[in-house]
Amino acid sequence: MEPNLLCFILFTLFGFVLTSFDEHHYNGTRHYNYCVLGAGPAGLQMGFFLSKARRDYIILERNSGPGSFFNKYPRHRKLISINKIHTGRCNREFNLRHDWNSLLSDKPDLLFRRLSSEFYPPADAFPLYLSMFVRELGLKVQYGVDIGRIRSVQSATGRSYVLTDQHAADYTCSILLVATGLWVPQEVEFAGSDLVEGYESISTNPDDYKGQAVLILGKGNSAFETAQGILGRASRVHMLSSSPVRLAWQTHYVGDLRAVNNELLDTYQLKSLDGLVEAHLEDVVISKQEKSSRRSGVKDAEMRAKLYLGLRKYMQNSDERNGSNASQEELQVDHIDNFPLRKPYDRVIRCLGFRFNFSIFDSSACPPHSKNAKGRLPGVTAWYEGKNTPGLFLLGTASHSRDYRASAGGFVHGFRYTARAVHRLLEYRYHGNTWPSTRLVTTQLMSWILKRVGEASGPYQMFEMLGDVILLQGSHCEYIEEFLLQALPQFSSLSGHEVSSQGLIVVVMQYGKKKIDYLGRSRAETDWTRAWKSNFLHPVLYYYDSLPTEQDMKMRPRGWPLPRPKAIHHMVEDFLTEWDGPLSHIQPLRRFLEHCVQTDLRAFSAETCFHSALTHHKPPLFCQQGYLNQQGVQHYSQLRRRAYKAGPVPVEQVTAGMSTAANPAFPNYLAPPGASVSSGLKLDL
Repeated sequence: MEPNLLCFILFTLFGFVLTSFDEHHYNGTRHYNYCVLGAGPAGLQMGFFLSKARRDYIILERNSGPGSFFNKYPRHRKLISINKIHTGRCNREFNLRHDWNSLLSDKPDLLFRRLSSEFYPPADAFPLYLSMFVRELGLKVQYGVDIGRIRSVQSATGRSYVLTDQHAADYTCSILLVATGLWVPQEVEFAGSDLVEGYESISTNPDDYKGQAVLILGKGNSAFETAQGILGRASRVHMLSSSPVRLAWQTHYVGDLRAVNNELLDTYQLKSLDGLVEAHLEDVVISKQEKSSRRSGVKDAEMRAKLYLGLRKYMQNSDERNGSNASQEELQVDHIDNFPLRKPYDRVIRCLGFRFNFSIFDSSACPPHSKNAKGRLPGVTAWYEGKNTPGLFLLGTASHSRDYRASAGGFVHGFRYTARAVHRLLEYRYHGNTWPSTRLVTTQLMSWILKRVGEASGPYQMFEMLGDVILLQGSHCEYIEEFLLQALPQFSSLSGHEVSSQGLIVVVMQYGKKKIDYLGRSRAETDWTRAWKSNFLHPVLYYYDSLPTEQDMKMRPRGWPLPRPKAIHHMVEDFLTEWDGPLSHIQPLRRFLEHCVQTDLRAFSAETCFHSALTHHKPPLFCQQGYLNQQGVQHYSQLRRRAYKAGPVPVEQVTAGMSTAANPAFPNYLAPPGASVSSGLKLDL
């Protein structure tokens, strides 16, 4: 082939590639409806929902693969997220309650268990799982795009966001979904803080700490993870922070100290040289003193420079000297000769967690700092939109300010559900698709609630943050799953569903608020008449005759997820988390629902429905919607066998005829219809 002809062909092909490379690329700027920033678990979870809805989106990731944070953290390479494979159940929704690593998708086998079967899996498995998630779902991810600046632009068509990468290329979008997580190390400035090593750069080889005295700043999981890794080598390990250690099994917050990392608590309480101390880090002073010796055979640990710790208020000439230059004598606390940290340390390690990266946002697009979490997180609305930044939403750990230290929104098994909730409101706001719902005949309501509280993973993991909303409409109702509870006053504008004059019921999972001995004998409640005293996770139903207002939400009792309702019902806690007891769970729930919907919700046999049709002006709703609607009702014996086998309706109810007092134990369970009722919680706190 002639050289000139070959050059012409290559030039033509190259031009064709340039013109067809990216249909969104105009004048050096790529345009999308949705930009997802970050290819971590939250960004990929939103990517799945956008892909399923066939939206115009792109996921931008600065590194060469998804989940890059987990290539380095946790430093000792063991996840503390539960990977419980063997639950004894085949229900996929139920199993997600105990699978804290998998993302939501339409593929039943696209689960983390394919990468690891360990209860606390290795951290290296998680990026592999995310890569598999991207590949098998065909998500649109662009790697190597390091966004350094985000600004907002207002035009005649509305507000948009412009993202500029390291090559000065721009990406514009109408909706920006930020899922960058927390990766900037949290630091505290104090005298001598320059002598401190960071969690992000310390050695993870235990032998590097042999015979050394180590002080760790912080008492979270990263601090205890570090301590646990060196306990067998270090001479002593002390931990210092402003607050006492918080145990996850006491607080029910998975971000607090987990049992898998807490071996130092044993060595502290059993007086084996390790310990915990409380002091404000801003008041600490650290001084470096060189240690030398000319004796032969001296150990390396004795040759290291020693770090002495003191408190600024006791330091001589504290206004004149820098802590790192202070002498050992200046740090002495003469009148407190048993100062717990008086002995020198070989290392001081900072393990204070991470914070959100605000630096990439221009002033026109920067969400404010949240009031909690010491400002480490961006402030967001109840529907995870940045405050003062319309069209910019926070996902994943970055959105954790809404439930910080309260629920699981900062972790995969929590934010996979809040990401789905954000997508559902985006679908309504920008595409007119109402929040998904299930239309039920009212007689099906109790069975549907029992199904949800028995298996639903979203409200179970995001307790007190996500809940099911039931819109009562007489003989029918609309069941809306996993709505954002803190956004309940904006329910209609966010979901597209209207609340009728018949009111609504909200189903929430929540813990008790009373401080108890969580391992004591009286820790659990088993009596359904005292269900409001339940301490562990259990379902609670709130009935409102009208939608609560924003003011109602602000004035709700302290610790309550929702305002005071017209009536409330606690389903007593269950050791097996299976709320299917005919007497303890089902019958009290039915009586509460009957009060809310003002009708009989019992199930009847065909014979009873026939007799009722002949003797009553208005037969029970069960008969109206079945037998009298020419849909039939199962024969008495069939219904009895089904009830006995499945357990949703006690047999006593079937044989009770038309009596409203089916069980003599329930005569005064509810007040007369129309009265304010509390069927599980005392409201006069």
